[in-house]
Amino acid sequence: MPLDKNLQILIVDDYKTMLRIIRNLLKQLEFNNIDEATDGSMALAKLKDKAYGLVISDWNMQPMTGLELLKAVRADAGLKALPFIMITAESKTENVVAAKEAGVNNYIVKPFNAETLKAKITSVLGA
Repeated sequence: MPLDKNLQILIVDDYKTMLRIIRNLLKQLEFNNIDEATDGSMALAKLKDKAYGLVISDWNMQPMTGLELLKAVRADAGLKALPFIMITAESKTENVVAAKEAGVNNYIVKPFNAETLKAKITSVLGA
């Protein structure tokens, strides 16, 4: 089954350049319904306002980190099943373990390309 290109995707990063890079990679993969948030609390507000099929969030953000966002999503009855991919610059084992314990669906270490992103999205959405 092919990936649903109409999937609503929320990308979260406090670094505008990274948002642009992720958006461009998603567009290369033919995803066009992409919203952005520049921090975790903004992302949570958007998630409560609209139905998304996937969240792709950076780990290192202020004031709310990607891990805190993930925990908030998993604690919310209406959002807890939402597929969530974490992006980080560090591949520290303890980070991976913490993200898995918090319920992350997958994990991407920077730098990455469209193929890596596609593989992670495919694995998360089970397409």
